[in-house]
Amino acid sequence: MHFRVWAPRRKRVEVVIEGEGAARPLSPEGNGYFSGEIAEARIGTRYRYRLDGAQAFPDPASRYQPEGPHGPSEVVDPQSFAWSDDRWRGVSIPGQVVYEMHVGTFTREGTWEAAARELGYLADLGVTLIEMMPVAEFPGRFGWGYDGVDLFAPTRLYGVPDDLRRFVDQAHANGIGVILDVVYNHLGPDGNYLKEFAPDYFSDRYKNEWGEPLNFDGPNSDPVREFFIANAGYWIDEFHMDGLRLDATQQIFDASRVNVQQEITQRVRAAARGRGTIIVAENEPQDVKLVRPIAEGGYGMDALWNDDFHHSARVALTARNEAYLSEYLGRPQEFISAVKYGYLYQGQRYAWQKKRRGTAGLSLSPCALVNYMQNHDQIANSALGLRCHQLASPGRYRALTALTFLAPGTPMFFQGQEFAASTPFLYFADHNPELAAAVRKGREEFVSQFPSIGQSDMRERLADPSDPQTFRRCILDFAERERHTQMLDFHRDLLRLRREHAAFRAQRRRGVDGAVLGEQAFVLRYFDDEGDRLVLVNLGRDLHLVPAPEPLLAPPEGMRWETLWSSDDTRYGACGTPLIESEEDGWHLPGESAVVMYPLPRIE
Repeated sequence: MHFRVWAPRRKRVEVVIEGEGAARPLSPEGNGYFSGEIAEARIGTRYRYRLDGAQAFPDPASRYQPEGPHGPSEVVDPQSFAWSDDRWRGVSIPGQVVYEMHVGTFTREGTWEAAARELGYLADLGVTLIEMMPVAEFPGRFGWGYDGVDLFAPTRLYGVPDDLRRFVDQAHANGIGVILDVVYNHLGPDGNYLKEFAPDYFSDRYKNEWGEPLNFDGPNSDPVREFFIANAGYWIDEFHMDGLRLDATQQIFDASRVNVQQEITQRVRAAARGRGTIIVAENEPQDVKLVRPIAEGGYGMDALWNDDFHHSARVALTARNEAYLSEYLGRPQEFISAVKYGYLYQGQRYAWQKKRRGTAGLSLSPCALVNYMQNHDQIANSALGLRCHQLASPGRYRALTALTFLAPGTPMFFQGQEFAASTPFLYFADHNPELAAAVRKGREEFVSQFPSIGQSDMRERLADPSDPQTFRRCILDFAERERHTQMLDFHRDLLRLRREHAAFRAQRRRGVDGAVLGEQAFVLRYFDDEGDRLVLVNLGRDLHLVPAPEPLLAPPEGMRWETLWSSDDTRYGACGTPLIESEEDGWHLPGESAVVMYPLPRIE
């Protein structure tokens, strides 16, 4: 076995094999790296690096930490797994339907093996891409994964590394891609031993929201950059991931001539060896530079999370626009603009932050914006971890779900959303008592920006992130799929509609136009050579549209509009859909509903 580690401030590095007293020295390369072959090491050997003859620490690039981040690293053979996805050609962003998954709460067992058994179900539902929340090793018995400290080691909580490989392999067999959520903006506070090897991993030139910033542009930063760039390629190469989702990219600080995020993108593409890959970024300031082609000065990624869409939908659902939702009204024009142009804020003043928000993105392809009504963060930010269907009327919820799934952007939904899961999704993290107290306090301070949550009686009801019961409450109950079949059918039908109708499949720029029809009602018209489609959304009460001087409502020449699909279908537990348009009485838009219409030849 060959060992290599970067420790530029150290004079001596040795490999200490677990259970043996002797230490095997590594040779200095002269550039801060130490390396060498250890004949006694085998697959399964557990080891640490001893620094300058003193304390020993896990390998910063460990492939597996069977006892957690404080224990020894284990030698793993990444080439022994028998892959069966030779014919898998990867993925590209057009046409994707994304399913965000937290492995630890997705199934009762909370393992990759158990999650793999549900891949057929997800494929039948219409999911094409799983976005897996972070799996890099982190301390404790449970957590979201954003406090990872061993970036190359899939957490022991969900199984062994080959279990993750098997999950990806079976996903490909079911026609589903897998991208991994990775955190390159900070490391967790517990179990992070990088400073023992090199303080140069971190920077004091910037201020990070979650801890010490990483050093991508300061002295001795080249090996740091390579560590993270190599990690990006590692997940593609050794685990056949179909790409990455980069967490909070606004906290990745780099003033270098070539930004590290561009190099991460390039390494992912190279590691795929011709397979298609998708790189999605979370970027709170909404900087479209991330998805601009490298040749045009961008970073070459594929898509960005669209918080603007979520914020408008959340306000429309709940009628609350507190805190960071205060700049959204949930009105028809916001949804029309989001469908046509992606981000709502592309450089306008944003009063909540007292500065401008966003960058010009009118030329972006619709599929470059990932739209969602809920994700792990936004559910947890409701204080009680309530899902959207628990915060809104059923009709309004169905109508906005239809808009999300039929909009030309890339739709994403969170695990359990498809069957209206009753389980919450709360913030949970298993830390030592001192750190757990700090985490709880930080969580209380964060959600207190919402006036309704900031009251003392509500703060007392906040779940303790370190309580195992908080974690257990979030585990999905798959028995609800049998009890909530109407909602499952609703989501399955919507995804089939998106998949089978060219107008919804197209995702063309300027392929959709829209108009406000009432205080809470609007129409979207999808233009397509195979036949236009109308999507009528009414978030208010019944609307009798007389007069109707809106040309988008006019049918193609010689045609009439017929109802294709309705969120008020009795199959979904709704009350049925009236005749939408008639020669005698004009347009009737039922309250809190979405209706899809298609053209048929007019009957003379």
